[in-house]
Amino acid sequence: MKPFHAPRWTRSAAWCLLALTALGASFFWGFVAQEKKLPPYRAATRAYEALRPLYHRLRERFAPYGGLYRPVDDTGPDGRYQKAGGGPDLTQEQRLEIDRLRTLAYLDGSRPVPGGSTGVTVAAERAWDGLNLVTDGHRPWAALLDMEGRVLHEWSLDYRAAFPGTDLPGDARGSKYWRRVHLLPGGELLAIYEGSGLIKLDRESRLVWAYPGWAHHDLEVTDDGSIWVLTRQAEMLPRFSDLRPVLHDFITRLDPEGRTRSEISVLEAIERSPWGRGLRDLMPPHGDLMHTNTLEILGRSAAGSVPAFTAGNALVSMREIDTVAVVDLADERIVWALTGLWVEQHQPTIVGDGRLLVFDNRGGPQGRSRVLELDPATQEIHWQYGSAEGLYSATCGSSQRLPNGNTLITESDNGRALEVTPEGAIVGEYRTPHRAGAGKDLIATLFEVVRLPRDAAPWLGKR
Repeated sequence: MKPFHAPRWTRSAAWCLLALTALGASFFWGFVAQEKKLPPYRAATRAYEALRPLYHRLRERFAPYGGLYRPVDDTGPDGRYQKAGGGPDLTQEQRLEIDRLRTLAYLDGSRPVPGGSTGVTVAAERAWDGLNLVTDGHRPWAALLDMEGRVLHEWSLDYRAAFPGTDLPGDARGSKYWRRVHLLPGGELLAIYEGSGLIKLDRESRLVWAYPGWAHHDLEVTDDGSIWVLTRQAEMLPRFSDLRPVLHDFITRLDPEGRTRSEISVLEAIERSPWGRGLRDLMPPHGDLMHTNTLEILGRSAAGSVPAFTAGNALVSMREIDTVAVVDLADERIVWALTGLWVEQHQPTIVGDGRLLVFDNRGGPQGRSRVLELDPATQEIHWQYGSAEGLYSATCGSSQRLPNGNTLITESDNGRALEVTPEGAIVGEYRTPHRAGAGKDLIATLFEVVRLPRDAAPWLGKR
């Protein structure tokens, strides 16, 4: 009897089926390993981080020559692209990309409206008594609320009234709300239209001045009246990309009248530091390089186990590279940096004896959010909340340590703020009643709730 030989096409099909089965099993195990942090998760993560810079360089080399970023004929006379944004030698595609980067902003709302009550839904005696300064995405608006959720005072001003004649693209979402506000002692308010500008209002919402400097995310006022604010510029930086623009972040100091006094490049502060090579390798080759989202000028109370936490330095958070750092504003360089403990974090702040409190957006189990309190010198975690409680905000989010030891947490995407005790008990909760989206069917993003002392607004009720 002759031995049986399967037809060649049958053997090929069997090998293909075997390969597809192996590929499917590998994909499934990769997904499980990612979700459950099982082997080879850590090895694969380390390999990815090691190869990511090479990947970005290869993508930059080959990807731009197709689709939107194909070079066209309107380069300069020597065949080079202009190095600064907005100039005549830029291609049409580069100009469009610069406009897109300039108008990057958060959604005014992203989650569907759930059932249940709004306003203050939990109030307990263990909550720290004070006033709540609230801003969300339903319009350019901020309000002072009491602990029962009653509105004590409101501010609001449309972007066009603050910056008349400004030509913004129709999708400039940041002009539709205030990303961050700061209450001044006399009832005046500083407010950031995300990525678009900074204004000062009096207590009756009348415009005092407007700063059109592409302000974004955060600001702080120091004892001398200086206003420190994050600003940015979309431009061509050839050391990153000859073909595609980047978003370049700055720490800018304004005087009390809104005039620019100094400007520090966050990128150059990184490049001057001992962490320059490592942090730059974490950045994409173009686009939003760092996404700096927090600025805190350190005071004497920040001193602890880290010498860099010196009064007058600036604590910053860079979401795109998962990094919290300290900038020496005099030397204009990074003097301390920490990464790897959080993912896409927001609002780091110094609490207690120099400890760091951070809203970690996606670093918890299964990519959930959590709030961490840790020793910045040893990286030892002293307290956390959120991993087991279902806390989650893909964007924004903040945390504030209160004088009684409780922590006020803003879960931005879900439009919720909650006050928790050191033991994790919820003693206060606020849910925004405002809605966003074209059909008003989304929860307005609750950008931040800040607890102020009860006597922070002695002007209330006065005209």
